[in-house]
Amino acid sequence: MTVHDVARRLPGIGVLRDHCRGLAMLEAVLSPEWADRYYSFDCGWSDGEMASMRDGQGDDWFLVFSPDGAYLRGFAHESPMSPYARHTEPRPWPGVLDEVPEVFRRHLEEPAFADEDGLPLATACLWRETGDTAWRAGEVDFPTEADDPADGADDLFELLVDRSAEAYRDWAEEYYEVRVDLEAVRHVLALRPLTDEVVAALNADVTLPGLAGEIAEIGYPVG
Repeated sequence: MTVHDVARRLPGIGVLRDHCRGLAMLEAVLSPEWADRYYSFDCGWSDGEMASMRDGQGDDWFLVFSPDGAYLRGFAHESPMSPYARHTEPRPWPGVLDEVPEVFRRHLEEPAFADEDGLPLATACLWRETGDTAWRAGEVDFPTEADDPADGADDLFELLVDRSAEAYRDWAEEYYEVRVDLEAVRHVLALRPLTDEVVAALNADVTLPGLAGEIAEIGYPVG
C-alpha cells in the first residue's frame, strides 16, 4: 500500500479528525506517560489542530487540521525514499513534496516536521483542501527494487486506513502486551464522554479526574 492507496481509503476531514482524537484519548488512558504514547492530538496547536504518531524508533506522521483543510506528512526512517538514503546532499524524494498546494507550503518549513538543518522529513505526503472531494498526493516515481511499499505508508497510516475498534484493539494488545477491552475502545473511538467504568476497563491505574488535562488538550467531548 503506497500513499496513493492511502489517499483512496482515507475518509473526509471531519471523520478523520474525530478518529485521531479517539486514538489520542485511548493512548492517554493506556499510556499515562506522554513520551511513551504512539498517538497524540493537540487541539491548540499554533496552526489549528495537530494529530501525530511517533513510534519511538524514528518513524512518525503529523496531520494538521486548519481552515485550509488537512495536511498529512509521514516519515519512515528506513525507507529507500528517505531524504538521507541516496543523496550526497540530502533532499526529499522527487514527487513527495513537489505538488503540495500553496495553502500548505508553509508546513514544509515547519521545524516540527524537519531535521535540525531544516530539511523536511517526509517519505509520504497527502493533503485535502477544504473544497476537495478526495485526498491527493504527488506523482511519485517509486523505487522499483524495493520489496515492500517504498514510502512506508503501509505501516505509518495503518490505523488511519483501518479505523475499526478491532484494529486498534489488536494493535494495542500487541504493543502494550495487555488485554484491551473492545467495548471500551468502541466507546472512545465513538467520542462518547468518558466514564469511570470505561477508563477502568482500559487501565485500572488511571482515573477520570486524572485525565482532565489530556481531555482538554485533545478536545475530547465531555458530558
